[in-house]
Amino acid sequence: MSKFSGLQNGTTNGVHHIVNGHHQTNGHTGVPEHHGTRNGTDTHHRSVESGAGPFNMPRTEHVGYTYDTLKEIANYLLARTELRPKVGIICGSGLGTLADQLTDVDSFDYETIPHFPVSTVAGHVGRLVFGYLAGVPVVCMQGRFHHYEGYPLAKCSMPVRVMHLIGCTHLIATNAAGGANSQYRVGDIMLIRDHINLMGFAGNNPLQGPNDERFGPRFFGMGKAYEPRLIQKAKEIARQIGIENELREGVYTCLGGPNFETVAEVNMLKMLGVDAIGMSTVHEIITARHCGMTCFAFSLITNMCTMSYDEDEEHCHDSIVGVGKNREKTLGEFVSRIVKHIHCDGKK
Repeated sequence: MSKFSGLQNGTTNGVHHIVNGHHQTNGHTGVPEHHGTRNGTDTHHRSVESGAGPFNMPRTEHVGYTYDTLKEIANYLLARTELRPKVGIICGSGLGTLADQLTDVDSFDYETIPHFPVSTVAGHVGRLVFGYLAGVPVVCMQGRFHHYEGYPLAKCSMPVRVMHLIGCTHLIATNAAGGANSQYRVGDIMLIRDHINLMGFAGNNPLQGPNDERFGPRFFGMGKAYEPRLIQKAKEIARQIGIENELREGVYTCLGGPNFETVAEVNMLKMLGVDAIGMSTVHEIITARHCGMTCFAFSLITNMCTMSYDEDEEHCHDSIVGVGKNREKTLGEFVSRIVKHIHCDGKK
């Protein structure tokens, strides 16, 4: 039990609540009821801050986060958990069950964290989870934020800076992606060797605006955005757990979404050297590298991109989430071993 159990304000259905979060020991938590208050304080300020429109959608104009605001979020979380993780994990569509494998958990619904946006996508629970994975303290985003939800890229990647401020030195980003490489198959795991930042080509970057040197320099390289040593270690781990034949290594790109790609778009991206296409990750990695974090990422190939007009397109979000659930045990073991390696390597 956390020493913060004294802060609990009651128990509901066996789940203990720590102020704005939940403390539990089995890695599973229920969804709390919300009554318009947070710690006895009216939450009207959150509605004003998010600028929700008539359909309760987030506003689309640029929303910057100052260092002080992000530090406030980090301090809020650190005051409510004893864990001090060095590894942050972002769970993609259908991959949120990774967070369910954590033990001795302190979890916080996004809507209860000051200044945090909320996830509006099915398959993204919307919870920040502190806990132990393979005996190593980690923090998991059980659901991420996407540009197509109406959030600017700076807001989509803001949690990465919060992870940095709570002490994370490494980021593991996972995503569900469409395979553009005809050699790939649904269910394959593609280690991301590099990415093509197409949204950046169009002038959309999470680091636009004034630079705060406390996070990182104005200009920095991305030549080794994805740590080569972790990629090599991931290949070793894949052999150890018997999935080497399902492991790929390639180039990822992020499109704005939410629609899937046209045939012409997929064929163009293939010509550029893209192997997998998604709607996330790139801006998170850029933000993490700006903070000096070591990055590792992989895509679960949940569908093959439509590459011919003769194909019957069958892509849907439910099937993408389903592939993630079918692979949850394997991916859990895969990520656990990578986290353990990072932890052991950091002790050398």
